[in-house]
Order: sequence, then structure tokens, then C-alpha cells
Amino acid sequence: MESRLPSVVIVGRPNVGKSTLFNAITGRRRAIVGDEPGITRDRIHGEAFFRGRRFEVVDTGGIVLQESAEIPAQILKQARVALERAAHIIFLIDGRSEITAADLELARLLRQLGKPVSLAVNKIDAPSREPLVHDFHTLGIADVFPISAEHHLGLDELLEHVTAGFPVASEDEEPAGAIRVAIIGRPNVGKSTLLNALVGQERAIVSSVPGTTRDAVDETVVHEGQRFTFVDTAGIRRKGKTRLMAEKLSVVMARRHIRLSDVALLVLDAAEGIVGLDATIGGYAHQEGRALICCVNKWDLRTPRERGAFERQVREELKFLDYAPVAFISALTGAGVAALFDLVRKVYASASRRIGTGELNRMLADLKMQVEPRILYMTQTGIRPPTFLAFTDRPEPLHFSRERYLINQIRERFGFEGTPIVLKTRWKRSRS
Repeated sequence: MESRLPSVVIVGRPNVGKSTLFNAITGRRRAIVGDEPGITRDRIHGEAFFRGRRFEVVDTGGIVLQESAEIPAQILKQARVALERAAHIIFLIDGRSEITAADLELARLLRQLGKPVSLAVNKIDAPSREPLVHDFHTLGIADVFPISAEHHLGLDELLEHVTAGFPVASEDEEPAGAIRVAIIGRPNVGKSTLLNALVGQERAIVSSVPGTTRDAVDETVVHEGQRFTFVDTAGIRRKGKTRLMAEKLSVVMARRHIRLSDVALLVLDAAEGIVGLDATIGGYAHQEGRALICCVNKWDLRTPRERGAFERQVREELKFLDYAPVAFISALTGAGVAALFDLVRKVYASASRRIGTGELNRMLADLKMQVEPRILYMTQTGIRPPTFLAFTDRPEPLHFSRERYLINQIRERFGFEGTPIVLKTRWKRSRS
């Protein structure tokens, strides 16, 4: 895994504004923000640039020390991993509430790490509130900054201190392009376990409780010289099942990350088989034109002789994804996971392929299509997804069956495994 940038880690109790501060620093709505405590569970990574210094920002879940319940204990475990890698820690506290025993205990833990720590007192959004900041010096942290993450007040002073000593970089410096891969699927099919298997470490919280991942969790790894950024999205439920505000936001964010990805891994459950929600989620990726791989997870629970029948079930239930390769894996044991890297490269290359206009029109000539409206010529206008424009001699659109036939012919001649193909038509008026 790469660690190319200094890491700034935001920690604090639940609901003090960590995700709001993360979004303010990174300038993107990357983390989910809401009034419901405990919305962020995994650690969320983003990149920021401040006065010539580029750095990584990590938003951790709300820390509750000495908590034995599974999810809070896992949040603390994830936060400790981030803190070990931190170049600087921002301890965020709610300036409108009194100091609690949990605040004192967390401050003591941070001081023991021996790393630079800044105390950011949040929700100080008016000069009249600034005297409240002095009370927080009792936490024993020397560098204290009054801020309002929501209104972006005091952030320059905080970041100037936090990033002092970070290397100066050019603002247009960007890492070499990574293939961005969204891991999608319904709750509890093993998406977080697959992320951990792909990156080779316990990166996302894995729990038997459905819906553990709410934010999207991402990690960049290098495999055989190629960078891959894997994004573990929240499990998408049916609309009627998303009652909590955080879960509804999770669905919105998951669909957004599908849209921003290059390739989607649709995780299916070998134990449960294909259900209607799998088709719905796969449809989201198809509609966004993402290259896609169907990953049948938990295959260690089935026998090799069942493979053919299961693949036929996938093809029958997900007919519109007939272009997508099917991979049989076990994220838990690691079986078949390594092969996904090459498969992702392959479908990404397919989605990025360009075909010359001459080759396309030679294909049209070979097909000898005489049905009206007649196609005069065709050209490729875009990639990811491969998009083709057919010029016709009449204004009416192509019949669906004919459009489907043309797409199948393009795929048969030029490949494009793993990616949807978009075909558009335009009437080319004849000059009179």
C-alpha cells in the first residue's frame, strides 16, 4: 500500500463535527454529515492542498473508550491504525458542551502517543463564544484553536499550524492515474471482507451485523506497477428499507461512488443466490456506464461442480449484464481474489478502447444492413463507456432490436468484454 503523503487524522467523541471538518478541509462532500450520532464508522481518507502543501486527511469514527459493544470497539481499533500512521492529530471537541470524562481520557491517550496534537474547539461561530475556548486548556494540549467547521472559520490558522513542516508541492501535482474500483452490493454479502482481502490488511470494519459500512471506505494499492483505488460502499437496500437518515444518505453516496468509479465489482452471495436487489444494484452501475465484474463471493460454501449451474443463474437473472465476466471467489479464504486485479485491468482496458471510424464503417459494409432508416456511417465519440454515434438517412430512431444487433456486432468484432456499450443516432440531412 502507498503512503506518499503526510497524514492528518481527525479524532474525537461522536457527533462533535469530525465529518464536517473533514469535508471543509478536503473541499469535497466525501464523508456523510448528519445529526445522528455515530454516522462515520470506518476511517475515511481524502486529499487536501493548503498553501503549497499536499496531505492526506483521515476522518475516524466517533471514539468511545472502554466500550465493549462490537461496533464501537471496532471503531476504536480502526482509529488506532490511523493514529499510528499520523503525522499530526487534530483532536476535535464540541465548544458548546462541557468537558467530559471521555474527553479527558481521550486527551490522555493522545498525549501518550508522542505525536503532534492540535486541539480544535468546534462550533465557535461568534466572537462572543471565543472566551469558552480557555476552559479547554485543562485537557493538557498546548495548541488550541477555536474553529467553526460548518462556517469555515479559523481553519486557516489551524491548518497553518498542522501542516508546518510538510513538504511543499506544486498544486497541479497529482499521482499517476489509478483505476478506481467501486465494490457494490446489498448488505452483508462480504464487501468489506473483499476490500480487506484485496489490500492485504484489515482496512474496513468487518462484522456479521448487516449494514456495518455506512460511509464509502477507500484504499489505494499498487499491483504489478498499476495503482488501484478500491472503494467499499455501503450496502444498498430497497428504498422502503432505508428508514434512518444515515442509511438513506449512504445509498445516495454509494450511487455517487459508482458514478465516480471506472470499474464496479458487483458482489453476489453464493449462499443466498441471486435476488431482485442484486439486479437493482447492478442496474445502477449499468445505467452509469461502468465496466463491471460479477463477483460470486462465499464460493467456499459451494462445491466446484455447482459452478456451471450458478453461472447460468447469474446470466438468467442478470440478463442485461451479459457482457460482465463472472468471478467465483472467497473473500474470507482469499481464493480467486488475486485474479481480480488482472480482470479489473482487462475490463478497464475494454471500457477505454477506441475504434477507428474506418474500422467501424468496414464493419457496417460487411453487415450489408438495408433496413430503414439506413445507417450512412458510424464513429466512436467517447470511452468509459464506449459510445458510438450512427448517422442515419431518416429522423426516426433505430428500432430497439436493430440497436441491440449493432451493439452485439460491435462487441463480437472488437471485444469490449466487461463494459456496456452506448449507441446513439443522428439524422444527417441530405443537401438539396
